[in-house]
Amino acid sequence: MPSAGARPAGVDTVVVLDFGAQYAQLIARRVREARVHSLILPYDTPVGRIMELHPKGIILSGGPASVYDPGAPRCDPALFDGRVPALGICYGMQLMAHELGGRTAPAGQREYGRTRLFVDDRADLFGGLEPRLLCWMSHGDSVVQLPSGFTPLARTDHNPIAAMANRRHLLFGVQFHPEVTHTPWGRQVLQNFLFTVCGCRPTWTMASFIESQTTTIRETVGARRAICALSGGVDSAAAAALVHRAIGDQLTCIFVDHGLLRLGEPEQVIRTFRDNFQIPLVHVDARERFLRRLAGVGDPETKRRRIGEEFIAVFEEEANRLGRVDFLVQGTLYPDVIESGTRTAARIKTHHNVGGLPDRLQFALIEPFRELFKDEVREVARELGLPDEMVWRHPFPGPGLAIRILGEVTLDRLELERAADAIVLEELRNAGLMREIWQAFAVLLPVQSVGVMGDARTYGHTVAVRAVTSEDGMTADWARLPEELLERISSRLTREIPGISRVVYDVTSKPPATVEWE
Repeated sequence: MPSAGARPAGVDTVVVLDFGAQYAQLIARRVREARVHSLILPYDTPVGRIMELHPKGIILSGGPASVYDPGAPRCDPALFDGRVPALGICYGMQLMAHELGGRTAPAGQREYGRTRLFVDDRADLFGGLEPRLLCWMSHGDSVVQLPSGFTPLARTDHNPIAAMANRRHLLFGVQFHPEVTHTPWGRQVLQNFLFTVCGCRPTWTMASFIESQTTTIRETVGARRAICALSGGVDSAAAAALVHRAIGDQLTCIFVDHGLLRLGEPEQVIRTFRDNFQIPLVHVDARERFLRRLAGVGDPETKRRRIGEEFIAVFEEEANRLGRVDFLVQGTLYPDVIESGTRTAARIKTHHNVGGLPDRLQFALIEPFRELFKDEVREVARELGLPDEMVWRHPFPGPGLAIRILGEVTLDRLELERAADAIVLEELRNAGLMREIWQAFAVLLPVQSVGVMGDARTYGHTVAVRAVTSEDGMTADWARLPEELLERISSRLTREIPGISRVVYDVTSKPPATVEWE
């Protein structure tokens, strides 16, 4: 199965070992931003498998465990034998110390949030940085005794060993989190590790990714045929364009109009792929079929599973009409995989193109973006020549508007939600904020409230407006939209859409909430 994990030719790779924190993906993202290829692997990946990748460096992520607890996640200590430079972050630093004969124990005073850092050794890892900095800490344990051969590099008011190094074996550890934006100079630490310690070259680009994936997909598919699960969003659109570049008309795109898309999107999908790219496209009008499957269903996980099952059923039917088809192309992203649950991360919600696939699936999957983040896919889409209106379309869940309607999905509620969502996006576009906002939409709540219209008492629907800012969708903050913009949105929703009597604005970040309401 082609994936971003396959190292492109002519680029260096850094392996990120995931010890169970979502920050592992953020670490990988920071490495890629430095134009170095990164690959996330489980913490217990055998050393032999890691060395087969010829990594230039290894980064150990943070994690929620304590290294001295029974059953705490461990990596093979052979990783620290000096063959490959290693950087431990938070739990990764504690584990490195623990495995090499040092001691980690509960901190005398836990450190959470912004913390003063005093750098005593500004060579290599802290090169080019000031001696006094503010960093982001999140730990209850600390390294209290260094392993043999290690020296301290930095300290805080409450922790004398906030960073450490064994330069002979090129082993480093930091207790703070350089990958988060709350450590504003943290990228410099990571880049110092990548370029000064590991000797990496900044040669990994989306152009090189496209080239390597094109070759991999072509070799994987050979003379066989593939279909693409085209949804209309940038992820599946870019996946279709990439696979078409690799295998040409051996790819047929199947666009299922399930009736759950945003206003005007079905027409744009057909126009883009049939007219602009001239990719074989089968348009399936399955609107009534999906509504029947969703009738009477209010539980969000049941909605997701039924929509995923119906998608696959449609694809199988269309594939049978096309003749022999061996591969299904999907625009799955890494945040989809993480939120659907991995061995080191709990399931947050099931994505239709990950956990919602039935066991009877008859296709092998091609998911070229399975380890990419949204901004990387947008860069791929631009390289492939997709139109800007599609490249910069806000992320949209696979189950579509069905999960932005809390409770049962009916035709009337669906049309109301579609109209409300269109107004939110139109006003955001008019304000010039589409690229600044990661995601914005309307949510139809299963709540009715009293209103007054035309001197008459009404009892209408409540709509929530959601807008967030984010870098990759793994975390998000609620957007501080201008008051006059919120006023226009509210006014239009209640004035132009019959039945809406109240509008509320969601001011919850992720975490603790998710971006979507369901």
